[in-house]
Amino acid sequence: MVLEGSQALTVGEVAQRSGVPVSTIHFYERKGLIEGWRTEGNQRRYERRILRRVAIIRIAQRAGLPLSLIKEHLDRFAKTPITSAQWGTLTADWRAMLDERITGLIQLRNQLDSCIGCGCLSLVDCPLRNPGDSLGFQGPGARLLSGADR
Repeated sequence: MVLEGSQALTVGEVAQRSGVPVSTIHFYERKGLIEGWRTEGNQRRYERRILRRVAIIRIAQRAGLPLSLIKEHLDRFAKTPITSAQWGTLTADWRAMLDERITGLIQLRNQLDSCIGCGCLSLVDCPLRNPGDSLGFQGPGARLLSGADR
């Protein structure tokens, strides 16, 4: 959608108002998270609604969500301004993922001393954490941290 000149924002205006560098705006556009258009003079322009999308992207990134997941969720909504109800849907969807991450980090924090505190520095040979390398038979990955051994 092409807006009249005063309603559209330049890439510099989007960067300034959103608090991210111009290069980040270009990066988000290349990744398909936001979109703009080119004027007849080949300059980038964006609708004002992009500011809200950039804010949502930044919040989600700060929470540790990967850009691919952010894009997947943002793509569910039309290319219109994101409403409060849509924001509620996004946060509800992300809450379970964040809770799972928090649980994993708490487990890691609580088990760090017992894993490495003994000085052996070996999860394979550790008689307390992995006697007889029993976890190795369950497959690759961090079995104790992922909850796969429960």
